[in-house]
Amino acid sequence: MQVRPSSIKSRARFLTALVLAPCLTGCFVSPGGESSPQGGPSGTRLRVALAFPPAENLSPYGADATLLSRLGVTEGLTALDANGAAAPALARSWRRENDRTWRFTLREATFQDGTDVTPAAVAAALTHATKAEPAPAALTGVALTAEPDGDSGIRVTTAAPDPVLPMRLAGPSLAILSPKAYGKKGDPTPVGTATGPFEITEVNGGGSATLDRYDDHWAGLAHASGIDARFIKDGTARANAVRTGDVDISEAIPAAQAATLDKATLREAGTTRTTSLHLNTSAGPFKDPELRAAARTAIDPSALVEGVFEGYADPGAGIFGPAVTWAESKRVKPTGRAKAARPDGTSITLATYDNRPELPEVAQVVQQQLRKGGFTVKLEVREYSRLESDALAGTFDAFIGARNSLLDTGDPVGVLGSDYTCDGGYNLARLCDDKADRAVAEAVGTDGTGERQDAAMAAEAAILGTDAVVPLVHQRIVAGVSTEVRGVLLDPYERTLVGAGTRR
Repeated sequence: MQVRPSSIKSRARFLTALVLAPCLTGCFVSPGGESSPQGGPSGTRLRVALAFPPAENLSPYGADATLLSRLGVTEGLTALDANGAAAPALARSWRRENDRTWRFTLREATFQDGTDVTPAAVAAALTHATKAEPAPAALTGVALTAEPDGDSGIRVTTAAPDPVLPMRLAGPSLAILSPKAYGKKGDPTPVGTATGPFEITEVNGGGSATLDRYDDHWAGLAHASGIDARFIKDGTARANAVRTGDVDISEAIPAAQAATLDKATLREAGTTRTTSLHLNTSAGPFKDPELRAAARTAIDPSALVEGVFEGYADPGAGIFGPAVTWAESKRVKPTGRAKAARPDGTSITLATYDNRPELPEVAQVVQQQLRKGGFTVKLEVREYSRLESDALAGTFDAFIGARNSLLDTGDPVGVLGSDYTCDGGYNLARLCDDKADRAVAEAVGTDGTGERQDAAMAAEAAILGTDAVVPLVHQRIVAGVSTEVRGVLLDPYERTLVGAGTRR
């Protein structure tokens, strides 16, 4: 797919960007704690290896939303800082006017098609997101309206009080695109219509993508002149690409390959990603809660930590792991679990994907443990883009996936609503349980940071009590980065990788 980069630039803003760039990009500190380099923009391009190719034609509402965010293409009204709090992005400030209404003040910015980021354009973008089917995960259970307010303001009103709306609007699936993005039927396109420091100029199917620096970005010129992204499914190949110098940055290095990299090129960071076993509660054997209990009792997460992840993970403690620093002290023991039945050779199909290199090996270990527990297990492994629709449709009896619990909203309640309620848009277990839904609904309506955390952990306990999901391990980020590169963004929410300050 060949696309044309934008050619209309504001000279006044370009000159402003040249003045501001050293401070706005040189003073930036990444969520991963690594400062961006000082100095001005360069003509050097970054070579990046990514594990997941576009799965939904670059739709901003699904899995590709994170890909766009990680490459610095899209932005939302807000972002998340290293502590998980809402930080300015396209909105420079905001205030809560009442329990259901917030007013956001926009900064001066332009879309990559050269048009201005106006209150009307922002309101239209959010309105389109509310009408998307399925709904973006960040909007699960939330109804909102957005209206322009004056020359620089936008007023967002929710049907029910939403104390974490600024965090919610940082979700990658709520990125702001120009009106031009929505001109055709179907999902909008981010090509040439986003606001980030890099714009897509070419996509070659699932093999590669080319991005150029967007010279009129509101924060100034990015240090790198562009990004040459390659989608490399094989984890060993991604590690080799760093080792041989073919790429500058390679994400998702397999734990088995980490030891083969020079320590100077290895980056590790905590993440809120949990690998879990999801059991299909709507059909098949695991509709029986006693068989779900049998599956849970057959699993030994500690064998996965050392045997598969080689120490780059922690045993599954719940939906939220150690990177969610407050979770363990507030965790509630699940109650009401069914008594485990004898499987007696019950036949099940277990599926996972190979884009994350550890998952097939995790699945093999889980397959062995379930067999030892009395199940007959058929294993199916595919690429994620060829698996997701079947997984969501309940084609499989069991599914192993790796999910960042704070990716969509930064709010612990958000993932519970999208993944484990009757109306959830990413409900791999197809769970529809009254007790769990009530607990999540109560958490959604809870205000106050500590109180909301308590409610989230009560909801987690209700969900775990159904045995619809078995947390396996809490993963850590392992990336390969050339010693010549500075400013790589490794944050626990995995929303960022390359930003305005990344360079070599």
